[in-house]
Amino acid sequence: MLRQYELLEKVRSYDPDADEAMINRAYVFSMQKHGSQKRASGDPYFSHPIEVAGILTDLRLDDETIVTAILHDTIEDTVATPEEIEKVFGKNIARLVDGVTKLSKIEAQSESQRAAENLRKFLLAMSSDIRVLLVKLADRLHNMRTLHFIRNEDKRKRIARETMDIYAPLAERIGMYEFMQEMQTLAFRELEPDAYASISRRLEQLHKGDGDLIERIGRGIKAHLEAHGLEAELQGREKHPYSIWRKMAERHVSFEQLSDVMAFRAIVDSLDGCYRTLGLIHQRWPMVPGRFKDYISTPKRNGYSSLHTSVIHDEQMRIEIQIRTREMHVQAEHGLAAHWAYKEGKPAAKTQHPWISDLIEILEHAGSAEELLEHTRMAMYQDRIFAFTPKGELIQLPKGATPVDFAYAVHTDLGDQTVGAKVNGRVMPLRTPLDNGDQVEILVSRAQHPQPSWLNFVVTGKARAKIRRFVKSKEREETVALGRKIFDEIVQRLPGALGWEAMAEALKRLNLHDDDSLMEAIALKRIDDVHVMEALMPGSTGVAGVQPPPQRQAISIKGLTPGVAFDLAECCHPIPGDRIVGLRREGTGIEVHTIGCQRLADGIDADWVDLAWGDESDGGTARLCIVIKNEPGSLATITGVLGNHGANIVSLDQTNRDGAFHTFNLDVEVHNIQHLMRILAGLRATDVVSTAERL
Repeated sequence: MLRQYELLEKVRSYDPDADEAMINRAYVFSMQKHGSQKRASGDPYFSHPIEVAGILTDLRLDDETIVTAILHDTIEDTVATPEEIEKVFGKNIARLVDGVTKLSKIEAQSESQRAAENLRKFLLAMSSDIRVLLVKLADRLHNMRTLHFIRNEDKRKRIARETMDIYAPLAERIGMYEFMQEMQTLAFRELEPDAYASISRRLEQLHKGDGDLIERIGRGIKAHLEAHGLEAELQGREKHPYSIWRKMAERHVSFEQLSDVMAFRAIVDSLDGCYRTLGLIHQRWPMVPGRFKDYISTPKRNGYSSLHTSVIHDEQMRIEIQIRTREMHVQAEHGLAAHWAYKEGKPAAKTQHPWISDLIEILEHAGSAEELLEHTRMAMYQDRIFAFTPKGELIQLPKGATPVDFAYAVHTDLGDQTVGAKVNGRVMPLRTPLDNGDQVEILVSRAQHPQPSWLNFVVTGKARAKIRRFVKSKEREETVALGRKIFDEIVQRLPGALGWEAMAEALKRLNLHDDDSLMEAIALKRIDDVHVMEALMPGSTGVAGVQPPPQRQAISIKGLTPGVAFDLAECCHPIPGDRIVGLRREGTGIEVHTIGCQRLADGIDADWVDLAWGDESDGGTARLCIVIKNEPGSLATITGVLGNHGANIVSLDQTNRDGAFHTFNLDVEVHNIQHLMRILAGLRATDVVSTAERL
């Protein structure tokens, strides 16, 4: 464990103006508060915050960050309070410590909910001061280094999984690759002990067999560069066990089939030297196609800059080489922490990374704990691609992102109003995955709004959160509107007129706080019509067991969106003009069927609601069965008829081939029943159609 004077010496070595008195007060305060507490290793608990502070001194962080590290567990694990810390150390330190403190006293319904609540608070604190994240990552790194002392295997695995899913990706996102790699390696050792042991043994055997192979290859590269007048520092290493294991899983190959288990780093003095080094290396050794990446012209979102290439070295050995300047190397090693490192006694300027803003936006719109964890993992843990706006602005997205993800990454309003997209000048479907270097132009309409179907293909957490938020808002709005229509019909069945206080009294009897809650409960059948009538007018339904009066008039679904407050049944495909009824079950939207649908008999446990389309209802999907002659041009004829009548084919399936005739089932978008009748008449009038019927 670091001693008090050792910690001060480390801080003083890079920051002679640090507030040593404050660090001393924090040391004594933390030691007194933690008292006789012990860690699983048997060491005094106080050793943990001091080691965390020591990790941060290696990053040359400021005195406030070091003090925060020393105090970071005092609120959670001792009797210390935020008010006490603020009194002794000031508001700024109290705010930082509170940001790192987990909400351990939350009564959560599930493990994921507690993890999400901790993450929620952590992200909010991090958004205002990134030093919260730096302390938390150092805290997690030291906990992982001592994880093996915990006896409970399930607890060890839970901590390791949380580290792999959240903290290692967070370290990667701010460019702290050393933290990320060590956390991944330690978590991998716990989660996949057999795989870790196997790969470690293979690496040891490789090292023994080849002796100083890495050193010899590094000397060879350095000599080649020097022969052409270029000075460079060469560093070589074997790749980490987790990195090797992931490559084996992704490529479905064995350890022996992996050819790039060694990586080298060439550090040069200038930007020009980076590209000269790349040219000299490619001149000497053949490049592996598809493995060159220029993160200097297009840096990663965390600020990482380097040239990456893989070449086939002597004896057909494939090696990876990274080329960077010394400034890039500092950024690559310490990432965002480099912006807080002291240079000549002064801290560098604070830097806000755009991905943090994205996470905060996800945080604000996530509907549940599980949703929050899902979205943040998406945002942090995916490979990136680069796409461009028409004006040349660079947008970074996860691999597999679509134009809708792109639109939301540019601006929320742009995503909400998206109706189409041009990718490299061509109009493409919104579900098209984007590639590196694509130029994307988003086509918009103010009348557009997010579509529920977009959730089937968007991949960014920000897009999913925004779409889900709109869909949930729209769903409740329309469910309340439908419930109000059903309520109005229920009121008409009452034996007398309602008094002006009836609604307020009914809400009290039903234990609901407002009208909208009542309407939503009615639409979703959380409350039976009988209970609503009794609440509005006690005694109106007679004795127990007597059914209420039947529905008097059809309820219009005009103005509601199919799939939100109600669902059009896929068994009978109702369209405007059909006589329709709804099946109303508890907890779900109304399911709309045609009056002749054979599946209505299955709804014996549901309330039947007489529905009507409304005067201006337009649009629906009808399913047709068409038998046509097996001759050239037959299919073109029927599609021509549909096109002439303004009907769009949604799907087409061939269900039977019977020699001279073929049978097709088509789903066709039509305006109403009259439109459908004209289409069927047009199909039956052609020579190639034997029969055309609606299913």
